[in-house]
Amino acid sequence: MPANRKVLVLAGDGIGPEIMRQALRVIEFFDRRHLASFDISEGLVGGAAYDASGVPLTDETLDAALASEAVLFDALADASSLKPELVAGLDLMIVRELTGGIYFGAPRGVETLADGSRRGVNTEVYTEAEIERVVHVAFDLARKRRGRVCEVDKANVMESGGLWREVAQRVRDTDYRDVELSFMYADNCAMQLVRNPKQFDVIVTSNLFGDILSDCAAMLTGSLGMLPSASLGAPAAAGRRKALYEPVHGSAPDIAGKDVANPLACILSFAMMLRYSFDMAEEAELVEDAVRRALATGVRTGDIVQPNTARVSTRVMGDTVVRELEKTA
Repeated sequence: MPANRKVLVLAGDGIGPEIMRQALRVIEFFDRRHLASFDISEGLVGGAAYDASGVPLTDETLDAALASEAVLFDALADASSLKPELVAGLDLMIVRELTGGIYFGAPRGVETLADGSRRGVNTEVYTEAEIERVVHVAFDLARKRRGRVCEVDKANVMESGGLWREVAQRVRDTDYRDVELSFMYADNCAMQLVRNPKQFDVIVTSNLFGDILSDCAAMLTGSLGMLPSASLGAPAAAGRRKALYEPVHGSAPDIAGKDVANPLACILSFAMMLRYSFDMAEEAELVEDAVRRALATGVRTGDIVQPNTARVSTRVMGDTVVRELEKTA
């Protein structure tokens, strides 16, 4: 089978190489069973790249990323702190704008006032084009899911939030009349995520609110180690988006090298890659089902272990997922 899907793998630092090893075993399964073939290349990023070359990202790695179609970067109701009936069967997606907003706005900084006291300043700035870009992503994803988008802001106290609502409504009315659009204030959304999370399908929001709400939503599963994420670029001429897929949880250096990290978020990030970069929905479901069945066997890494389940290593968790894939295929 020709390898026509170019993927750059960046294992990163900390637990990255350990969990990425398990995700690569899933990729190898697809090739071994002739279900799909991928042109895999690997590179260094972050501390590993700095140690090797003195910079966190070399020009060569950046060029490889731009030449790739996707970059892979670094059913648990009982594990949630909420009542099982609130989270059983939960499936929601948060679309967070990543390159604008208060983290990048100007003016910013700390200044000394005339009386000698200091003042910190950060500015929330969004253009219509920046908002249009991310709400298009949300509506496109909703069409592949359950057809509902909730735009989240603080339009009651922030003018930028009012612009978000205006642009989201215009984009929906112009291009996505088949998708349901609703609005919610960010503080209410945080409350609703722990009150009734299954009311949501796709949430779209700004950089700041997305940062906060995604971590809140992560704990609905009981662990950051369960959540994949994607950073999606604008569509290319052929319609595909450049994309970076990674677990939500980060590099966790305190447990690096101990073979205890949860690899499932990394494996599920690969499933997102299949679904959203390569339009391979059936294959993505195959991976997601294997993860669900692996959990149903009762094995857990330490972050999600529960009474009457068995604590296992990173490697054994990966073994279990691959074994379930083999059963299905």
